Amino acid sequence: MLVIRRSDDRGRAKLGWLDSRHTFSFADYHDPRFMGYGPLRVINEDRVQAGQGFGTHSHRDMEIISYVLEGALEHKDSTGGGGVIRPGEIQFMRAGTGVTHSEQNGSKAEPVHFLQIWIVPDARGLAPRYDQKPFDEKAARERFVRLAAKGGADGAIDVHQDVALWMTRLAAGDTRVHELAPARHAWLHVARGSLTLNGHALEEGDGAAVSAEPRVELQGTGDAEVLLFDLA
Repeated sequence: MLVIRRSDDRGRAKLGWLDSRHTFSFADYHDPRFMGYGPLRVINEDRVQAGQGFGTHSHRDMEIISYVLEGALEHKDSTGGGGVIRPGEIQFMRAGTGVTHSEQNGSKAEPVHFLQIWIVPDARGLAPRYDQKPFDEKAARERFVRLAAKGGADGAIDVHQDVALWMTRLAAGDTRVHELAPARHAWLHVARGSLTLNGHALEEGDGAAVSAEPRVELQGTGDAEVLLFDLA
């Protein structure tokens, strides 16, 4: 079974300095049909104007991933973690027992476009942690690359949940297949471009829930960048 979540149907917050689209219910946007998908709780697509950002605020008991599509995102948190995240990198913060942090556009001239992803951990009260890693962009043009997984398999970010986050980039005509083990589910998010998922056309910003299917089959209909969450 496949359920498509179209880009234009997502929630939206416009604050002048911020244009944010919410795949799932978040802040003032609430849709009881879209409260998350399994442990995947938030996918926000944020565009932040130059020199602006999210001031210091707190989180707890959440695995938070930032994935930059364009520009540079500057992170600082109370664990001492911090850095500037650019395309080709993934950034992770385990909020655990409690963390304060800020996220700012790292440029005074250009906007930053990024995805903010929250995953509910399988345990509460974990010790906070920060991580930031590049991924293999060349390999991503040929296959799925694992960005995050429980246990940190293959050098991926270690998340405390039975979730594997994969990404790939496709040109028109490229195909990718991801096999789903029995009783596994998937959420696909099209970060850029267009493709088909198991024969269904998807555009930039679209998402889709996949369940009771043996595999995820993608075919590029234009240049595309995709995140795939393999979930229990």
